[in-house]
Formats: sequence, C-alpha cells, structure tokens
Amino acid sequence: MRVACVQMRSGRHEPDNIAAMAELVREAASQGASYVQTPEMTGLVERERKKLIAEISPDEGNPVFARASELARELGIWLHIGSAAVKVDGTADNGKAYNRASIFAPSGERIAVYDKIHMFDVDLDHGESWRESAVYQPGSSAVVTCVDDTMLGMAICYDLRFPDLFRREAVAGAAVLSAPAAFTRQTGEAHWHTLIRARAIENGAFMICAAQGGTHEDGRETYGHSLVVDPWGRIVGEIDHDEPGVLVCDIDIAESAKARGRIPNLKNAREFDLRIEDREVAMPGRGAA
Repeated sequence: MRVACVQMRSGRHEPDNIAAMAELVREAASQGASYVQTPEMTGLVERERKKLIAEISPDEGNPVFARASELARELGIWLHIGSAAVKVDGTADNGKAYNRASIFAPSGERIAVYDKIHMFDVDLDHGESWRESAVYQPGSSAVVTCVDDTMLGMAICYDLRFPDLFRREAVAGAAVLSAPAAFTRQTGEAHWHTLIRARAIENGAFMICAAQGGTHEDGRETYGHSLVVDPWGRIVGEIDHDEPGVLVCDIDIAESAKARGRIPNLKNAREFDLRIEDREVAMPGRGAA
C-alpha cells in the first residue's frame, strides 16, 4: 500500500488553503499514493473564535469536503482530510464548531466521519495557552473504517495523548492508526516522535500522521515533521522540517500481524481492579512527635 502525508501551513483564508491542499494531493497521487492524508485544520487555521466561526461552513456543502470528494474521484484515491472546522448546525457567530475528519473513497463517496474527542485545554511554558473547548464541540465516538481492504482507526492531534482510544481501535481490528495534527512547536519538539512511536509499538499498528508546520497567519507555530511509523516503532518516512510538502511511503500491512504475533499484548491484556492502600506505615528511625 503506497500512502502519503500532505504537510501544510494553512492560513486564514479557506479558498487559498483548499487550493494548496489540492496541489499537494495531486503531487502525492502523481507519485502513486493510493491513500493520501492531510493535516488537522486543512481548511483553516484561525485562533480567534469569532473569526473562525464567521469563516467556516456547516457540514452540508462544506467547501473543503466538497473539493476532497472531487479530488478523490478524479484521482482515484482514498483521501483522508485530517480535519476541517465545521460549523455546528444552527450555530450563530458566537457558537461552536466541530473539528471533523472525513475519509473519501475513490468513488468520491464519504465513507467515514470522526469528530475530535479530546480538547486541547492546556497552559504551556512561555505564556502559551489553548482552550479548544471554548471553540469546538467534542466528539463522543471512536471510528474505524475500511480503506483499500485495510482497517484504519481515526484520531486527531491531541488524541495522541490518550492511549485507550488507539487501543480500542486496534482491538477492533485496525492495522493502521492515524493522527493528523497541528502540534504546537513546543510540544512537538518534546513529544511528537515519542508519542507516535509509542502508539505504533503498543498496538502493533502503522501510524500515519500528516502535520501542519511553520508560523501561521494567526501567529501560532506548528511543528511539522509528518511521520509514518511501522508496527515495530521504526520510522518509515518523515518530512524532517516544517515546510509544506509531500511524504510518500510504501507500507506492508502484513507487518501489523507479524508484530502482533511477536508481541501479542492485545491478546494478553487482562481486566484488573485498582486498589488504593490507605494505611499509615511506620517509617524506620521516626519516633513519635
């Protein structure tokens, strides 16, 4: 299976981002990729809530997904839009959006939709702070779908830090897991490679992670470094910078079954209870007060 990650630097103007996405998807398809993944927030990167809500559309007729459907059909590929901001039906300009991923078959039909579950509500060093829950309505369902005869699990960015999501998808049969992202530069430099390799190893699955990269029009900085990692935790391919581009890799899905045969932790997992011992313990050398 030849797969591709599209790395972008999406800005504030959705039509420009759609055009950039289309050009990079065409490049990936021209190199023989049958599955192409774009990053989180393919359509728009905008940190100001009111401006984002005013710019985006509801799901029906959404221009990002409409163009993706056309490209999938025209190029005969599976096209995974890592995510786009989608206005919640009936939402006024002070409302919320979904952070929504969609996968399109070579027929142009949308076969899967996933709304990001975990909201990036954090206070980082140097005053960097994010409150996705103020902008986005979280999803509530994990999604596994069939892409080119391969079961693929869907996730988005901050979901990477929640191993149970990927474990449930792997147990459900996913041999490929995905986490398209717009990782901040600060967290990406610290954790991006480690998290992706860990999710691959512990689930015996490929990880495919297209990323946003560079300094965006709204001022945020994202890490780039789109990655494909195999079920043994080895990096198959990487865009080793934060500039827009395309990563194309050949992967052998049989490697997932092989890894799970060597380390059958999915089978060996056991249910267990947690007991917290709440007793005073006498410490050596400590007398009564």
